[in-house]
Parts: sequence; C-alpha cells; structure tokens
Amino acid sequence: MAKLDGKVAIVSGSGRGIGREIARKLAAEGAAVVVNDLDDAPAKQTVADIVAAGARAVACVGSVTEDGFAQRFVHTAVDGLGGLDIIVNNAGYTWDTVIQKMTDEQWNAILEVHLTAPFRILRAAQPVISAAVKRAQAAGEPVPTRKVVNISSVAGLSGNAGQANYAAAKAGVTGLTKALAKEWGRYNVTVNTVAFGLIRTRLTEAAAGGDSTIDVQGRQIRVGVNPDLMSAAERMIPLGRAGTPADAAGAVYLLTIPESDYVTGQTLVCGGGFTL
Repeated sequence: MAKLDGKVAIVSGSGRGIGREIARKLAAEGAAVVVNDLDDAPAKQTVADIVAAGARAVACVGSVTEDGFAQRFVHTAVDGLGGLDIIVNNAGYTWDTVIQKMTDEQWNAILEVHLTAPFRILRAAQPVISAAVKRAQAAGEPVPTRKVVNISSVAGLSGNAGQANYAAAKAGVTGLTKALAKEWGRYNVTVNTVAFGLIRTRLTEAAAGGDSTIDVQGRQIRVGVNPDLMSAAERMIPLGRAGTPADAAGAVYLLTIPESDYVTGQTLVCGGGFTL
C-alpha cells in the first residue's frame, strides 16, 4: 500500500509550479486530490495528469481570496472525494518593492493571499474535521491523524529587502501554524510549516527588469530575479543549486506521511542549507 492510500487532500495553487508537484506527489502516494488554480486550464491539466496516472482528482477553480472560496474548496473534497485528511496552503505570489514605494494595495494583496486565505480555509475545515472526529469517537473507532502543511519562506524567517509585505505575511504563517497546532491537537491533527528557500519556478526563472508578468485577477505583476543575484544566491547554497518544484514537494510530503504523526507546530526549511 502507498503511504497515503485512502486520504483526501486539498492543495491550493496546484495548477502550476510547486503546487502542481505537491498535488502530483500526494496522488502518486495514494491520496485523492482537490486541485486549485486561478485559471481553469492549468487546474484541469493537473487533474488530467493525476487521473491518467491512476489516481483520483477533481478541480476547484478560483482565487483563494474570493468570498466563499474556502467553504467551496473544503466541500469539494468532502462532497466530491469523500472526506478531508490533508490541507496544503500553497497558493501565492510576490509583488515586491521597497517600503517607501509599496502601496496599500500591494501590502493588502500579499497578506490576503498568503495569510488571510489560509486562515479562511482552515476555519472552513474545522467543522468538517470536528464532526469526523466525533463520528469516529461515537463509533469507538480510532481517530486518524490528519495533516495541515502551511507554506512559508525563508523570507518569513529572516526578512528580505524589497519584500516587507511577503516577509510579514510568511512570518504570520508561522504564528498561524503554531496556534493551530495547539488548538487542533485534540482532533489528532498535526499542523506544520514548510519554509522554502530559492526554488526555481516561473516567479524566479525570468530575469528581473524584463517584460515577464503574471496575471492575478487583472493585475499584471512583474516577476523575475536579477541573474547576477540568482547566481550569487546559488553559490551561497551549501548544496550548490536552487531547488526544484519536486524538491519542494518532497519536503511537504514528509509532513503528510505517518512517520511524521508526532511532529506538529514545527517549521521545516527546504532550502538546500540556505538562509537569508
């Protein structure tokens, strides 16, 4: 049997990049997965890939910041796949500038997607988890260990120039994780954080100063990293390279398997030994 057989997972932001690899990894280990993306096509493609590999998946398209999304996401798992065992709060993007140039819109948008959205998803999941635990206890059955993995960044641990909004949001994720680990221990739920270092995605592969953008609900957000800074950062990584989405997914997977059932309230840094 695969380690996650019979489990149902929701993974936000899983149509592309790291989230896609997380969804594929969990599915490869037996989980049924609710795939989420802002856009219909990447979400459905990830679902199709998972199904073609012999696992179960359904899509829940939309922004994690939309009113009502959290409830829809959770109930897609319950109604479409039969339960909820693993929650991965991964969706997000960066919108960088130094603080004197940062607008309220930039600040609020990044806190909303990285911190408020996970809060809402976890809040929506609580009644579902609590009810499932009570049913198991009433039936005299063991309560299975459920898992929450919140995604953070080394920027949330050490700060990063030009990312006051992102660093603050990701630091908040750590606090959210620690609070929920204490609240949800009684449900036999572990709540942990994975903080990524330098991972190669569409947000980091493009060169800074170019024309590369991502569309976030009508906003054209510039992305990219100065190539010299990228090379310098890679030289500072003890393992000698930036991480891949598959590396990132592997770290998340470690916190979803039975071997981590007694690990909660912790932050695992996935950065090849690199810290800011």
